[in-house]
Amino acid sequence: MKRNTWQREAVREALDHTEGFVSAQGLHSTLHATGSPIGLATVYRALADLAAEGDADSLQSPEGESLYRACSTNDHHHHLICRNCGLTIEIEADAVETWAKNVAAQNGFTQAAHVVDVFGLCAACTAAAAAPDSAPPAAS
Repeated sequence: MKRNTWQREAVREALDHTEGFVSAQGLHSTLHATGSPIGLATVYRALADLAAEGDADSLQSPEGESLYRACSTNDHHHHLICRNCGLTIEIEADAVETWAKNVAAQNGFTQAAHVVDVFGLCAACTAAAAAPDSAPPAAS
């Protein structure tokens, strides 16, 4: 376990007050906006440590960027994530758990681990996209 430094605590606190997933750059910008002198490399290291210890969820965005959020549970879980607004919902996926264990066993694997994150549009963003004023102008 890493020792708690003021920088690590600043990152943990900022992450705790952030809704949804955030990139290291986004969290760094938030910290700097509040006057923190913490460096970007330190934010990256602190986030990686928090994720490794189970204190933060980590995932890759569809663009490949690492994103983090404060973990609300230490139990294994999955997420539904809105590609537009970032709304994140923790979900249970018993069928995925069963499938992963079966596929691993069928192929002679043990101690298999997996990550499942489902990206889509939440109900609010879907409704906003379907609103008449968001439709593209008609061609003449």
